[in-house]
Amino acid sequence: MVPDTPRINKAHGRLCTRTGHDWYLVQLKPNSLAIVQRNLLLQNFQIFAPRRRETRRLGARFRTDAYPLFPGYLFIALDLAASHWRAVNNTVGVTRIVAFGGKPAVVPQALVEQIAMGCDPDGIMRPPEELGPGDRVLVTDGPFAGLLAAVDHCEPDRRIWILMDVMGQATRLQVSRDSVKRS
Repeated sequence: MVPDTPRINKAHGRLCTRTGHDWYLVQLKPNSLAIVQRNLLLQNFQIFAPRRRETRRLGARFRTDAYPLFPGYLFIALDLAASHWRAVNNTVGVTRIVAFGGKPAVVPQALVEQIAMGCDPDGIMRPPEELGPGDRVLVTDGPFAGLLAAVDHCEPDRRIWILMDVMGQATRLQVSRDSVKRS
């Protein structure tokens, strides 16, 4: 289990943060997420770096790994009045806390809670509703938006082949996972 993942209090549906702490956004230097996480945890800061599973092609193979949901950024819980938030800017791997007018900008608590509710205990986003062969879907994007189709098969790179009735004949089309929803 990743120690930086905030916990959701199931009774209240709220993110468990320390009292008086708000969430802020930290910009990172390239490829420094692991270093920043380690250093901020050693300084007793509460952080949240949500990740998503993604399948990428490497040569002739496909590989599924967890990648940052917001590459180059992470959330940090701070009490500006009580903590030395400027120490975050001096942490190895941190570019800066996102600020406006010299003061860190607060990220709405509800936004961070919503993201955390969509994550598993390891901070990885749960996959969207899976589709399988034969499922009825509604096309939501492109020239066939609004039409019903049936899923033929799904590929690991989030492409879906659907069967649609076009002029009385079953036609096989390829669409992205984001352009269909279960009907």
